[in-house]
Amino acid sequence: MRTLNIGVMAHVDAGKTSLTERLLFDTGAITALGSVDAGTTQTDTGAIERQRGITVRSAVTSFRLGETQVNVIDTPGHTDFVAEVDRALELLDAAVLVISAVEGVQAHTRVLFRVLREMGLPVLIFVNKIDRAGARDIGLLDDIRTGLARHVLPLTTVHESGTAHARVRSKSLDDKAFQLKAAETLAELDDSLLSRLVDGPPPTAAELGAAIAEFTARGAVYPVYFGSALHGTGIRELLHGIETLLRPRPNDPAAAPEGVVFAIDRTASGAKIAYLRLFSGTVTARQRMTLRRAAPDGGEYAGRITSLQVVGGGTRLTAGNIGKITGWPRVRVGDRLASNGERGRPVAHLAEPTLRTVVRPRTGTPSRLHLALRQLSEQDPLLHIRTEADGTTSVLLYGEIQKQIIAATLADEFGIAAEFELSEPVHIERVTGVGAAAEVMDRHTPRPCGFWATVGLRVEPADGIRFDYETELGALPRAFHTAIEETVYAILRAGPHGRTVTDCLVTLTHSGFAPPVSTAADFRGLTRIVLLRALHLAGTQILEPHHAFETEIPSDALAPVTAHLTTLAAAITETTQPTPTTWLVRGTLPARNAHAAQQLLPTLTRGEATWLSRPAAYKPLP
Repeated sequence: MRTLNIGVMAHVDAGKTSLTERLLFDTGAITALGSVDAGTTQTDTGAIERQRGITVRSAVTSFRLGETQVNVIDTPGHTDFVAEVDRALELLDAAVLVISAVEGVQAHTRVLFRVLREMGLPVLIFVNKIDRAGARDIGLLDDIRTGLARHVLPLTTVHESGTAHARVRSKSLDDKAFQLKAAETLAELDDSLLSRLVDGPPPTAAELGAAIAEFTARGAVYPVYFGSALHGTGIRELLHGIETLLRPRPNDPAAAPEGVVFAIDRTASGAKIAYLRLFSGTVTARQRMTLRRAAPDGGEYAGRITSLQVVGGGTRLTAGNIGKITGWPRVRVGDRLASNGERGRPVAHLAEPTLRTVVRPRTGTPSRLHLALRQLSEQDPLLHIRTEADGTTSVLLYGEIQKQIIAATLADEFGIAAEFELSEPVHIERVTGVGAAAEVMDRHTPRPCGFWATVGLRVEPADGIRFDYETELGALPRAFHTAIEETVYAILRAGPHGRTVTDCLVTLTHSGFAPPVSTAADFRGLTRIVLLRALHLAGTQILEPHHAFETEIPSDALAPVTAHLTTLAAAITETTQPTPTTWLVRGTLPARNAHAAQQLLPTLTRGEATWLSRPAAYKPLP
């Protein structure tokens, strides 16, 4: 039995959750179809997901196709949850990209496809809702070739598209016309096929079938299937494509266990359930494992597996499969089984959230609210929770929808009514020069600033945040060294003015203590004073987040749109004309203006513009 991990991905409301439900039903994994509108689907398990009809967190379910077990990761489609999409991509062997036959290729569809293509993942395209009024087929294929990829190959045709009687028929490689069309598409990627088309003999049906499978597995050709998830039209043909055209990536069950935790759930008693995708090795219950956490928290920890449930069945989790594990109370999303090896497949990286909001409880206590937010952050490591100097709690976000989801989750799952302040961009500070400060114990000042300690620090620009020593490591007890270093990192995270300080090297230049009266608290208190003074002397520059944007607009709207963007401090880096009637405009603009840029576009373009933006870089604040 082979295992195939696929992702179902789409722009919001294209029907990916409904498609997942239909795949499960048609393969016998479930006995009744759930409904997104009724909130009864298998993958949208959270109350908020059921109420809103959108997927917020990645979910896993499975079905069988002959000798293949297919694990389906149903990923979020809304742009506010791109962090979930990012994490899901590493788990996948392939993806099914869902496009609405009515709405067509949308802004986020292009973002998802671009990332899938950059990672080299095989992709099947499923054109959904062919039975809805306004559905297109031939015209939509042209849009897919223009907006996504040239080398698409429709493997089904639609009859009576846009009506309740729409039906799908498979294309046969025995059909000479389809043979020629398929051969011409593949010949653009294969010189030997091109030569045979020109000089003969032409490729046989069997050779073309093998070539389609090979180029699909390489992520070079993208088969297209038409259908309706709601009524099951075209699902049989899509399942055949999943079984015959998609392949698991290589897994080594004999190697050391290596995997990643990509989701967290909880038992009825509150214990954590970790969803682990295993890339190599074998894992069993009662086994003691070491897990590694990524920066900025870093570090390793060990835990024993108390229970193991393999998705799809079984008691041993083998390479290529997904397991639900309890026994790791410290686990967080993104933690990895410790190993000296690194994953060979590149992982798409998305910038951290660039919006900040302060949240306060209308019911319940601030400490209870903070604890609930901490639990939510375990499920999303990019959801950063911070306690501000005045005791309030702030949250970093991707967008306003995410804020609404957090508020609804706090109310439904924790019984906490919370109110959020208006979101604002997250500014950071970067060190611009060198600054040094010190407080030294001597006979004139035995307790500098009231502390039994000597601390000297130098701050200077660097790549990333680092801490170093010019003093002897053994000159202080270990607890005092730890107190200094932890305080340095804490101060830099909070910043002297509430903004994180990045890209600097902090060096300990002086140290000393007075036994037996010095304590770690003395070093924490004095380190804070000295570091803030050194930062002031070094000088810092405030930077604000910028988004990279891309908008496709009608040709006659180019002048008013570019003028509008310029007033919002946008830097336009590229204008191209992908079709005779449209312009594609790319550039960057301050994150504070991204929402305003998007809001006026429909007015300037008669509602024909598409817009996408994502965090890109930090630039000096004017």
